[in-house]
Amino acid sequence: MKKCINIVFIALILVSCGGGGDEPVQPPNPINNAPTVPSLVYPTDDLLCTDNVLNFDWSSSTDPDGDILTYQIQVSKDNYFSSIEFTYTTSATEQSISLEKGVAYYWHVKAIDSKNLASSFSSVYSFYTEGEGEINHLPFSPDLITPKLNSIQTEETTTLNWDASDVDNDPLLFDVFFDTMNPPNTKIESNLAVKSLNITIENSKNYYWYVVVKDGKGGETIGQIWNFKTD
Repeated sequence: MKKCINIVFIALILVSCGGGGDEPVQPPNPINNAPTVPSLVYPTDDLLCTDNVLNFDWSSSTDPDGDILTYQIQVSKDNYFSSIEFTYTTSATEQSISLEKGVAYYWHVKAIDSKNLASSFSSVYSFYTEGEGEINHLPFSPDLITPKLNSIQTEETTTLNWDASDVDNDPLLFDVFFDTMNPPNTKIESNLAVKSLNITIENSKNYYWYVVVKDGKGGETIGQIWNFKTD
């Protein structure tokens, strides 16, 4: 009789231990992927716009997860967008904006999915709004090519490279300011007709430089200050 009671007791223990089963494994949250980068359509790069009310247009992005997308457009008066003049978020691929006349503008767009994950910003396009009775237009701000911003240079020489353009297609000249002080106040080249300059640099220094773009008709545009370091 005692043996039977023990067998029943053990069976009850086994049932109580094994009856609950394993907890269901929760599947991992799916990875959210960023949308593709939109492409700018209008206004095109380096465009002279006779109207100051523009309808900005860009191509639609795609989302790998099928998320609904919105777009953020930013318009600035400098090509580094340190100060934003206009910013809009829209589900469309166009936005009408009323701008000042006689001003050089820069714009770019990014796509944002419904989970708030954004693409990188598009490339930057520049354009100029025609002023009242304006004949000559200022050159656009120069674009940095090399050395990359905040980069570290390891050689004793380097080449400063930049790009610049003008809506009037005027021949451009460049003044280059270069120094270990910020802002740089040493002009190392005047009226340079090319968009590059070879320089000698020292070890363990922080260098700062900028370019003044001149169109030969009195129009001048001062560029942003760029910097790099040396080992």
